[in-house]
Amino acid sequence: MSVLTRTEAQTRAELLDVHRYTIELDLTGGSDTFGSRTVVRFTARADADTFVELKPAELHTATLDGTPLDPATLTENRLPLHLTAGEHELRLDTTMSYSRTGEGMHRFTDPADGETYLYTQLFMDDVQRVFPAFDQPDLKAVFDLTVKAPEAWTVLANGITEHTGDGVWKAAETPRISTYLVAVAAGPWHSVRTEHRGLPFGLHCRKSLAPHLDADTDELFEITQQVFDRYHEKFEEPYPFDSYDQAFVPEFNAGAMENPGLVTFRDDFVYRSAVTDTERQTRAMVIAHEMAHMWFGDLVTLKWWDDIWLNESFAEYMGYQTTAEATRFTDTWTEFGVTRKPWGYDADQRPSTHPVAPENVDDTASALLNFDGISYAKGASALRQLVFWLGEKDFLTGINTHFARHRYGNATLADFIDSLAAATERDVHAWAESWLRTTGVDTLTPQITVTEDGTHTLTVGHTGSRPHRIAVGLYDQDLTDGRRLTPRERLELDVPQTGEHPAGHTLGKRPALLLPNDGDLTYTKIRFDADSFRTLTAALSGLPDPVSRAVAWNALRDAVRDGELPPTAYLDTARAHLPHETDIALVEGVLAFATSHIAARYLPPTERPAALATLTDLCRDLIRRTEDGSHPGLRLVAVRHYIDAAAHPDTITAWFSEGTVPGGPELDPELRWRILGRLAVLGSVDDSVIEAELVQDPSATGQEGAARCRAALPDPEAKRQAWDALFTTDDLSNYLFTATAQGFWQPEQTDLLAEYVHRYWEAAVAVAARRGPAIATLAGRQAFPAYAVSEHTLAQGETCLRDANPTPALRRKLVDELDDLARVLKVREGRG
Repeated sequence: MSVLTRTEAQTRAELLDVHRYTIELDLTGGSDTFGSRTVVRFTARADADTFVELKPAELHTATLDGTPLDPATLTENRLPLHLTAGEHELRLDTTMSYSRTGEGMHRFTDPADGETYLYTQLFMDDVQRVFPAFDQPDLKAVFDLTVKAPEAWTVLANGITEHTGDGVWKAAETPRISTYLVAVAAGPWHSVRTEHRGLPFGLHCRKSLAPHLDADTDELFEITQQVFDRYHEKFEEPYPFDSYDQAFVPEFNAGAMENPGLVTFRDDFVYRSAVTDTERQTRAMVIAHEMAHMWFGDLVTLKWWDDIWLNESFAEYMGYQTTAEATRFTDTWTEFGVTRKPWGYDADQRPSTHPVAPENVDDTASALLNFDGISYAKGASALRQLVFWLGEKDFLTGINTHFARHRYGNATLADFIDSLAAATERDVHAWAESWLRTTGVDTLTPQITVTEDGTHTLTVGHTGSRPHRIAVGLYDQDLTDGRRLTPRERLELDVPQTGEHPAGHTLGKRPALLLPNDGDLTYTKIRFDADSFRTLTAALSGLPDPVSRAVAWNALRDAVRDGELPPTAYLDTARAHLPHETDIALVEGVLAFATSHIAARYLPPTERPAALATLTDLCRDLIRRTEDGSHPGLRLVAVRHYIDAAAHPDTITAWFSEGTVPGGPELDPELRWRILGRLAVLGSVDDSVIEAELVQDPSATGQEGAARCRAALPDPEAKRQAWDALFTTDDLSNYLFTATAQGFWQPEQTDLLAEYVHRYWEAAVAVAARRGPAIATLAGRQAFPAYAVSEHTLAQGETCLRDANPTPALRRKLVDELDDLARVLKVREGRG
């Protein structure tokens, strides 16, 4: 298929003014295709040739101003149009294919009850799978949608929908929006509705999840309303659409999608099993993130995909900040620091890094690759730094100016910076150039000098290219309790760009710990002076603020990845301090890195058993500490990670047989499948046990659990079947592909899997070409042989990149995974 280039989009935007799409979808046919009829009314500003995009199973008829067009002229996804200046009407009658990969119109049949659900995900160029369009973000139009569905179904859309009879649903016309933001969700939804500030609000999920949605309805509506109200305190422009529905849909590729008036979420957010408060906080943040998009992205939309940060960085920042301000979840920035920010740091140190606001995104295939830790986490971190430097009042003034100037239109980075500049005397253009147009991670290191009279002076060493406004925390160590740190002072200072010398600060008595970037208000690596490092390893858990502890843990994580700290030292620090930790996000983040990176990859196989023993001992301590029921979230995290790190089956087999962990929790479906997955890896169950569990839990999540467990069995035939399902038969949905891939590669099974490492490269290239970007991404990430840590694997991957011509989506993932592999090899060899 042809991808749209920036030059083509600019040419078409100069030519066309698109007014209205009238779309009729017929969802009452078979399980493979649906009918799609579209009328597009637009104006051409001159005589010219252009094209409309579509990816039909069949194009039946096409007419331009009543004159038939030859369907045979459709080339790949482009139908040519020869236009004269003036008004035009384009009519197209097509049959479109349903998707099983979360792209276009996704179709899902719930194994729990046999009910079928459909929803659209039209991002980037997937609208062409549902209806023809002039598909670029700056050709906004009004959308008038009618859907025919089975009688028992409900149809949701961007605007309020009305059932007019005979299964036909009419959606209210939208205001002017971009093509990628049109949304439809159809099926026998379980719906809960309310009204807030005169607008209808709704929650929707499939019927089999109804009891779980109902259990959380009050919390979901409360968070939605709190965030909605807070945005109306921040933003002068009112919410721009006629309703606010949130649909939790199956097999959704992303976390959520900001369709105006109909936000779609992955239905993992409807909790079937016990979750921690941090997981509930994450759900609240995603709600706030998507609602922020109603202004950042939907009301004012990027002109071209180089400014995706104008959507995602702002929504990410606003999601965390507004959740902390408006809801009971006041500690969101800790989770951001220990979970989201490392995503940005990692992405920014790979060959595929790019500026937050790249200048040259030449086509849509390139743009799709930039939805990563840089556009989200680094961009949000940059905005947090901007607010700290600029002040929130001027920041919000600039934002509101931006909305007023560009409402229902499109904007660029230059437009946004001009809006900010109108609100402040600071040089935001220079700030944007140094923060948004550059790549890489700076490093800040405190440096202490002692004068002849014994005075201690602090400067901050800076490697990098950006100015930073930071806080440096000064902490004293309790003489009677070495794990306790007392804040003495918090210095705020400006670190100039490299080449300039920051002013020194007199400290008086030397503190036990100097913590740069205390409060985590900038985006940078930090390093410690020798005395501070000794204090930190002895007293990290004694830092009183969890955000400060997140900064410290991130510094240790970075040092491991850079080969400056032995992986075992990180494990020792976790073993010493996590038993005293109270913040769930920190425990989860540290254990996740220790289990999936240090024990599984950074340490050689001979050291993995000792690492797993350390982790199970640590988790056992946390389980014992929480026996009184005072910290159920911490206990749940400890139980999960004990299961994941178990090197021997006895304890978790007993838990599975008894249906409970002694002292709780009782095993819910998530924990049962987690235990079965680990027992499968260890070879302690067979397929009959997996099948028996699937009989008890035949849900979609159960199907995924069974696929994961079967792929994990240390049996040649099980591996063969899993491999064929991934790379040969092409009948796995996106979620079942992920589950199978997660089970397939295991660090305990390197000998059994050796032959598949060699086969992976050709198979991944082929499946990516056949099945498209969503599966290509999964093939390059979830199905990558991450535990085959060797120079030979690295060489095979580099040969694949050079000779096999992988699709852009697969190439990007392979580049990233191979760079991570090279980093692991350097750490193992002690040459970071």
